[in-house]
Amino acid sequence: MSYSPSEWRKVEPFVEKAAEQATKHPERRDLFLCHAWDDRQGSARELHSKLLSYDATVWFSEDDLPLGSLMLREIDKGLRNSRIGIVLVTPAMLKSIEGAGVAEKELSVLLASSRVIPVLHEVTFEDLNEISPMLASHSGLNTSDQSMDEVAAKIAAAAAALPV
Repeated sequence: MSYSPSEWRKVEPFVEKAAEQATKHPERRDLFLCHAWDDRQGSARELHSKLLSYDATVWFSEDDLPLGSLMLREIDKGLRNSRIGIVLVTPAMLKSIEGAGVAEKELSVLLASSRVIPVLHEVTFEDLNEISPMLASHSGLNTSDQSMDEVAAKIAAAAAALPV
């Protein structure tokens, strides 16, 4: 996996932070996947599967919420025990953020932590900026520029602090 110089400048701080966190907290997962409910069986599942194929450990609500558990409590644990947050920004996510749903709560936590990478899918940074200027101000990746597989490979490599 290789990065362009501008892509590397964007992800390098996350690589350094992930390496530091991996040493301090080996029990933590690499990534927390924040997504809209409507994307859980589509683009979110696809990104999750691709991240796993690159050996990233990912907290994903569809797999990590035990039946009968308190959803917000489990999400809180997932956020706490993940090194980096990935926000899958889709049209459904933009609606969810505006509607102040669970994804909006996850986003608030991730933005406060300064360890968030937006992944745009079927939206633009301009679309995102209209809904969440704070998230849009973070460097991210866009599936209109590269495939979901390439995006996943880059995120997994950065999160795991693998040499690139």
